[in-house]
Amino acid sequence: MDWKPDRQSHLTIHVQIIEWMKTRIERGDWTVGTKLPTQRKLAAQFEVNRSTINLALDELKADGLLESKVGSGTFVANNSWNILLNKSQPNWQQHIEASIHKPNYHTIQLINEFEQKDHIIRLGTGELSPELLPTKKIERSLKSLSLESRAIGYSEPQGSKKLRSVLCEYLKKRGIDTAQENILIVSGALQALQLIAIGLLEEGAIIFQDNPSYLNSIHPFQSAGMRMIPVQRDGNLPDTLRIAKRKKQSLFYCVPTLQNPTGCNWTIGERQTLYHTCKQLQIPIIEDDVYHELLFEPSSSPALKSFDQSGQVLYVGSVSKTLSPGLRIGWVVAPQSVIQRLADIKMQTDYGSSAVSQEIVAQWLSSGLYESHILQLREQLKLRATFVENILEEQFKHIATWKKSEGGFYIWLRFKEPIVNKAFFLNLLKKNVLINPGYIYDTSDLHHIRLSYAYASLEELTVGLNSLIEVIS
Repeated sequence: MDWKPDRQSHLTIHVQIIEWMKTRIERGDWTVGTKLPTQRKLAAQFEVNRSTINLALDELKADGLLESKVGSGTFVANNSWNILLNKSQPNWQQHIEASIHKPNYHTIQLINEFEQKDHIIRLGTGELSPELLPTKKIERSLKSLSLESRAIGYSEPQGSKKLRSVLCEYLKKRGIDTAQENILIVSGALQALQLIAIGLLEEGAIIFQDNPSYLNSIHPFQSAGMRMIPVQRDGNLPDTLRIAKRKKQSLFYCVPTLQNPTGCNWTIGERQTLYHTCKQLQIPIIEDDVYHELLFEPSSSPALKSFDQSGQVLYVGSVSKTLSPGLRIGWVVAPQSVIQRLADIKMQTDYGSSAVSQEIVAQWLSSGLYESHILQLREQLKLRATFVENILEEQFKHIATWKKSEGGFYIWLRFKEPIVNKAFFLNLLKKNVLINPGYIYDTSDLHHIRLSYAYASLEELTVGLNSLIEVIS
C-alpha cells in the first residue's frame, strides 16, 4: 500500500481515508472477512494520527462495512458489498414514488402482464381477436400502396394531409362537418386524452365523467393533478355541474355510444341535455367515439359533435377498436387554436404518428375497404355476443343480470351478490382466466365484471365462463 491522503485536497484527511477503504472493498481487493491492518500500521502508512484512523474506522463500522471482533481486530463485514452497491446506485424507488405519473391499480398491472401470456383466457380484453383483424387484407393493401419518399418521412405537426382530407369526408357520415385545419392525427385515443390533459387544463381542474368510467382504469388526468368527479345524467345535472365547477377549470369526458365499460347508449335526449347544459356553463366536452361504428343496428343517435357550432366538443376517434390497434392511429377534431396547441405538444413528445400507418388508414377509408370490413366485423361480433348471451341465459340467470348487447365488445355483467373483489379476481387468475372487475372502473363496485366477447375464441369463452361459475360455486 503506497497510497497517502492528499493534504492539498478539499476533502478532509479522514474522508479521503474512508473513500480509499471503500474503493478497496468495491474492487474486491478487500473481500468479505478480510482483516484490516492495525490502527498503528495504518496511521504510519498514511502519516496521520491514530485518532484520524479511529474516526474513519468508526464511520465505516456505523455504515455496516466493517466490524470489530474483540481480541481479533477489524474485518470487512459480511454484507459490505451489497451496502456499497445500494449506496453507489441512484435511489430509483425514491424517484419512482416522487414522479408525476401515478401508478395504476395493482389489478390493472396484473391484467396488462397476463394479457401477454398465451395460456390465459381473456374474458375482459378490450381489443379484437387476432382472427377478427383483417391481416391478409392489410397485407394485400400494403402491396398496392404507392408511397412517396416525402410521405414516409416525418409528417406535418397535425398529421398527414392526405389522411386529414379523407377524414373530412368520412366524418360527414357522422354528421360532423370539419376542415383539415381542425383535425390532429394522434397515436390512438389515449394519446389524445394525454395531450388534452397537459395541454389544455390547469392543475386541480375538474374532470366530470359517467360512473363507472374507463377513465378510472387509466390516469392521464389524475397524473396531471386533476380531480375526477362522477356524475349522474339526470334532471339534477345542471345543478350538479354548476356546484362542482365553482371557480375551477372543468371538462366533461363521455362515451355516449357504446359506453366503456357498460356498453350502454345514450338517448338523443340525454345527448342534447348534456350538450346544452355544458354549453350554458361553458364546460368543454370530450366525446370519445371510438366504438360507434360497431353498433349492431343502425342508430339515429348522433354524435355530440354534430350539434356543435361553437367548438364546445373535442371529438376523439380511432381505428384501434375496428381495424388494428397496432396501427396506433386516432384523431381529434377541435377548434384550430386547440389543434395547434395539441400538435405542438405532440411534436415535442413523439414527432408525429407513424407515417406508414397514416397511409394505410387513408387508403382504407378512401377505397371502401374500411366500410366493407366494418360490415363483416359487426356480424362477427354480433354472433359472438349472441353466443355469450346464450351461455349466460343457461348458466348465470339465477346469480346475475345483464342487458343484451347493442354492439361493440362488452356485456356489463352484474352479480346479485358483492363477490367481485380482489380475491375473486385472483382465484380466476389461478384458473388461467383473466377478467376486468368492476372495481377498476368504480372503486366501490363489487358486483360487476366487464365481460368481453371480442377477444377470446368461442371455445375459450365457453371454458372461461365455466370457470367463472366454478369459482362462484
